[in-house]
Amino acid sequence: MIPPQEASARRREIEDKLKQEEETLSFIRDSLEKSDQLTKNMVSILSSFESRLMKLENSIIPVHKQTENLQRLQENVEKTLFCLDHVISYYHVASDTEKTIREGPTGRLEEYLGSMAKIQKAVEYFQDNSPDSPELNKVKLLFERGKESLESEFRSLMTRHSKVVSPVLILDLISGEDDLEVQEEVPLEHLPESVLQDVIRISRWLVEYGRNQDFMNVYYQIRSSQLDRSIKGLKEHFRKSSSSSGVPYSPAVPNKRKDTPTKKPVKRPGHEHDFRVKHLSEALNDKHGPLAGRDDMLDVETDAYIHCVSAFVKLAQSEYQLLMDVIPEHHQKKTFDSLIQDALDGLMLEGENIVAAARKAIIRHDFSAVLTVFPILRHLKQTKPEFDQVLQGTAASTKNKLPSLITSMETVGAKALEDFADNIKNDPDKEYNMPKDGTVHELTSNAILFLQQLLDFQETAGAMLASQETSSSATSYSSEFSKRLLSTYICKVLGNLQLNLLSKSKVYEDPALSAIFLHNSYNYILKALEKSELIQLVAVTQKTAERSYREHIEQQIQTYQRSWLKVTDYIAEKNLPVFQPGVKLRDKERQVIKERFKGFNDGLEELCKIQKAWAIPDTEQRDKIRQAQKNIVKETYGAFLHRYGSVPFTKNPEKYIKYRVEQVGDMIDRLFDTSA
Repeated sequence: MIPPQEASARRREIEDKLKQEEETLSFIRDSLEKSDQLTKNMVSILSSFESRLMKLENSIIPVHKQTENLQRLQENVEKTLFCLDHVISYYHVASDTEKTIREGPTGRLEEYLGSMAKIQKAVEYFQDNSPDSPELNKVKLLFERGKESLESEFRSLMTRHSKVVSPVLILDLISGEDDLEVQEEVPLEHLPESVLQDVIRISRWLVEYGRNQDFMNVYYQIRSSQLDRSIKGLKEHFRKSSSSSGVPYSPAVPNKRKDTPTKKPVKRPGHEHDFRVKHLSEALNDKHGPLAGRDDMLDVETDAYIHCVSAFVKLAQSEYQLLMDVIPEHHQKKTFDSLIQDALDGLMLEGENIVAAARKAIIRHDFSAVLTVFPILRHLKQTKPEFDQVLQGTAASTKNKLPSLITSMETVGAKALEDFADNIKNDPDKEYNMPKDGTVHELTSNAILFLQQLLDFQETAGAMLASQETSSSATSYSSEFSKRLLSTYICKVLGNLQLNLLSKSKVYEDPALSAIFLHNSYNYILKALEKSELIQLVAVTQKTAERSYREHIEQQIQTYQRSWLKVTDYIAEKNLPVFQPGVKLRDKERQVIKERFKGFNDGLEELCKIQKAWAIPDTEQRDKIRQAQKNIVKETYGAFLHRYGSVPFTKNPEKYIKYRVEQVGDMIDRLFDTSA
């Protein structure tokens, strides 16, 4: 049971909490009433605002719609006015631009093209909107007149500013490749930059708006003429330079001012000029005098043609670079093909003329003509890769022109080589022009000079010979193959020469002089082979050629020495009488000794007199033959003189013993010496 005090405390506590709760409940009720009142006030305000907004909307929306309609009407009016102004402007184009078109584009291309753009737009407008309008015909005529003026301006700019490239500049352009000191290329400015830009703008307009390709024909005709004239000018430069000074000059070095040129000799493109060409050309001709001048002219023509070929490549490359800026891409190859035709045909025609002249000269056995073909052919083949690159994209007929010329030159060159070999074999000169002193015949020196010249054109000559081979291996011949062919050819010429020399030697009635002639010839050939690379070329197919010539030389020396037998046989021991010392000689024995002395003396004098007029140009060989002969004769005569010099075979010994041994040696030492 709860005590009374605790129950009383508990009740008071509960009553206190109940009172607090009642107070809280009363606060909440008051708050709810206030909230309801605020809500009612807000609803009242919103209702009033909504009512006002509805009234405002009902009054504003009609005004807005009316304003919007007015704005649309204003825009339509402005657009109509603009269109009217635009249309009206087309009717004024003709009058606004007529003066500009009439005066032409010269000096104001930008303004002129702007006027043409206006005219073109007018044409398009009238075609689309008023095709029957007289204004259409008017602007059409104006457009055509303007286009013609642009075409005329294009032609005028190209004609007035396209200049022939000077020979000096061309030579610098060519020689710049071989000059190691020159690092910068010689610039070629075919057209001034400002003019070029005008030409480019006109060409693009004509293609895009003018629908005209005639200007491309104008372009290639003008540039073709300049290219052709540039190359012909270079050729004429060579002719004038050679006639005035003998040597053409290239005055300019890049990096130096053009108005302060310095002279320098022209190099033949691709190789040094060989002075032996002229030497051999003179030697191979049977005539002299006027032909010497002709040979100089041939040499100038050869150099000029070689330079013109190189000039064509460089100038054509430059022309293509210029053409790429002016002509549309899909017309470039065709236009370039047309542009180079005249210059290329001129070069090919001149090349064919060289071939034709060579054929005629070969018929006349004038083998100096081959010297024109060799350097030209070599240069054409060296230049062919550049040619092919330049002509890439041109017609097949254009590309085939150079290979065709090369084939013609190889054919005529091979013909010249073959005919030269046959001419060496069949040279009829046996009785006339034979050297009376037994020295080398002109045929021998000519043949050797010709073969030495081939050393400068080994690949070219080998290719000539290989081009005539019908075997399948010749279609793709190697350098080794052509080298063997050239070696075989050289051996053939030497063999033919040897046969001819043997035939010519029979013209001499004296076998000794014949032997000296052959000795001199063989020795000359051997020395010439050894002094050049010819011996190495010969050795490719004939390993023993050098030994063979030495044997031939020795054989002729022995043949010559037999000529002295008729002298030494008189005093040879086998032909002398045998007698006892101290025993008086019989008349017959004395007579035999007299005959032996007289025969020796007469024979010695006769031989020395005859052979003194003979010649052995080679000092070493001359001394060798003299010494050998001197030893033989002195030894035989010395023995004879020792045996019979003191024998009383005559009362006048000085009549028979005319020479001492030393005197005989001195007489032989004067052999082969025309100055003694």
